[in-house]
Formats: sequence, C-alpha cells, structure tokens
Amino acid sequence: MKPEQIKLVKKTWKILMGINPTIIGDAFYSKLFTDHPAIRKLFPSDMNQQYIKLVDMLTSIIMNLDHLESVSEEIIAMSNRHTGYGVKPAHYEMVRSALLWTLQKGLGAEWSDDIENAWIACYQSLADTMIQNS
Repeated sequence: MKPEQIKLVKKTWKILMGINPTIIGDAFYSKLFTDHPAIRKLFPSDMNQQYIKLVDMLTSIIMNLDHLESVSEEIIAMSNRHTGYGVKPAHYEMVRSALLWTLQKGLGAEWSDDIENAWIACYQSLADTMIQNS
C-alpha cells in the first residue's frame, strides 16, 4: 500500500469507529448473507460476538498498517482459524464486496474513488496474506 492509502484507510476507519460495532457488523453480514446465502453456514447462529470480532480485528490491522509485521502472527492465526471454519479463497472476494459496500454506506458523502482504492489495496493485502497462509 502507498503511504497516502494507509492514511486514508486510517482516517476513514476513525470516522467509522464512531458507529456502534453492532451496526457495522450487522450491515456487513446482512449484505454478505443476502448476496451469498450459502456462506451463512460458516458463521454462528448468534452473530453479536462476530460483529465485535470483525470490528476489533479490522481496528487492530488498520492501526498497524504502517508496520504489519507487528500483527503478522495475528493475521496468520486468523487465516488458520478461517481455513478450519471452511473458508475458501473464493470467499475473500465475497467479503471484499460486502466490506466495500458497508464502508461506502457508513461514510456516505465522504466516500470517494481514492478512498475506495485505498480500501481495496488494504483488503487485498490482507486477503493475499491470509490466502497464502491458509
């Protein structure tokens, strides 16, 4: 990722952190499950903890984008957990689409092509690492 992309991702995530994690999580997973109903079986029936895990994981990674090596063990462990749950490489594109949709809805008028490209770069970096370690 380029330094300006890292700044944009961090800046926009700080804006989104003002929203209740349950709202972010519900929007994200509702979009994911609406667009890809078959993926629902990979998740627990009670999603409340999952909403918080999603936001906590994103926060940890985003706050460390300048030095991802500091969270590389966490990313590898997450990759291994996801593989154990049955996550396949094709699922990462589904998640990317739902995440970008959620971010766009959350940021509203703040959303721009530069922000979208920054988030795509961020997500792709994370997804590539997770797929390589699965």
